[in-house]
Amino acid sequence: MSNEPGENGSVGSGGSVGSAGAFCAATGRSLEDSSGADQRRYRAFQHELIEAHCGPSVLEVGAGLGEFAAQFSGLERHVVTDVDPAAVAAMAERFATRPEVEARVFDLAEGVLDLGKPVSTVVAINVLEHLDDDTGALRALAEMTEPGGRIVLWVPAYMQLYGDFDRAVGHVRRYTPATVRAVIRNAGLSAELVKPVNLLGGLAWWMAVRRGGVGAPNPGLVRTYDRFVVPVTRAVERRVTPPFGQSVLAVARVAGEASQR
Repeated sequence: MSNEPGENGSVGSGGSVGSAGAFCAATGRSLEDSSGADQRRYRAFQHELIEAHCGPSVLEVGAGLGEFAAQFSGLERHVVTDVDPAAVAAMAERFATRPEVEARVFDLAEGVLDLGKPVSTVVAINVLEHLDDDTGALRALAEMTEPGGRIVLWVPAYMQLYGDFDRAVGHVRRYTPATVRAVIRNAGLSAELVKPVNLLGGLAWWMAVRRGGVGAPNPGLVRTYDRFVVPVTRAVERRVTPPFGQSVLAVARVAGEASQR
């Protein structure tokens, strides 16, 4: 199973943990923690599903240490953000040789980031579940997206999987495809795609975290899952949409005509 809350960074929340140390609070990892490498195949699986919906300019909210962002190439502009200044500094160093990448401090709970020019795509992985006002947050993301652009969401799925780990990292909720569609609609956007992903991860999460009562996934099991199970999941879900999963992938379209690319 994937170590779900550790996949991304920190975004602020209704109950705000504050910016300093927010990455650690939201992910359960320190800034020096290299365990992100344990999910290399899972992150590639995410990227494959998300990149297909991205235009030439991308804003990534809650990018953490930039582990997901590092998979992109060929973008005209890539703005990576986190609420934790130390995480942003780490990303600025990581991407120092890539002129298209900008690392910015940003707390989505406080509104809109001044980008100068809106982006064609916003990517928010494990973000909305931390925020009391997820509809308002989605509206703010839409303000930073050009007309006809997309907002790609990856959120933890199904309250049946909600456990102590979710509480510890500040998850307000988990979603279903229906509740994601409702948030998208209430934010004034149209849902282009909404589907569960990572069926086997959902089953493993339920067994370990809900039924097993563990406070966090076992790092050894995470490595084993990434090495042996993720390739199977990736192959199967290229062909079949599962009825249930650890996460929900959604693509929301902002009103207006998309620019020519």
